[in-house]
Amino acid sequence: MWPNKQPSLGWVFVSRMIGIICFLIVVVLANILTYYVANPLYHSGVDFLNLNFWLLLLIGIIIFVADIFGAFPFPLNLPAPVIRAIGSVFIIAFVLRVFEWVDSSTGNNIYHYFWLLSFVIVPIVFIIVLLAGYYEIICDLWAKARIREASDVVVAGEAGSATSPPATSTPKSWEDVSAELRLMLYDLLHRFREEIRRR
Repeated sequence: MWPNKQPSLGWVFVSRMIGIICFLIVVVLANILTYYVANPLYHSGVDFLNLNFWLLLLIGIIIFVADIFGAFPFPLNLPAPVIRAIGSVFIIAFVLRVFEWVDSSTGNNIYHYFWLLSFVIVPIVFIIVLLAGYYEIICDLWAKARIREASDVVVAGEAGSATSPPATSTPKSWEDVSAELRLMLYDLLHRFREEIRRR
């Protein structure tokens, strides 16, 4: 199993911002076309889009923040699955509003059933998205650990000799852990600064 190739922070920021800007352009163009299209169903769809504009924008921002956290290395990527799970709840809320709009346009009574079913679907989807996100992080860490162990074995086999005694590993102290944490934060800030300079 190979570790997931994490996209750079700059690429995630630029691509998600382009998606949000494209959504805003679509909303503006749809409202402009209402002056030229006389179809009542189209007008109803644009009105539905305008009524749910802030909800859709909120969903986009939540997914954007989750992807930003997901681009960070461990352990800074731990909030990403929680934020994605919260975003999935808002997506289900938007889907329910779509069914409500379809009911108002066609006269069917399907919204009531989906509204009752949402009380079961929402927690299930939240838990599935949350567990899937942390499972992906754990698998990525496990794969990186396996690759690191394999490379250490190869390096030790090349550098060691048959007569040299085996090296004994000493447990890490809290000072070593805090030093590694400070080094990781420094590398993270340095990487973020480099990404900003590239743009």
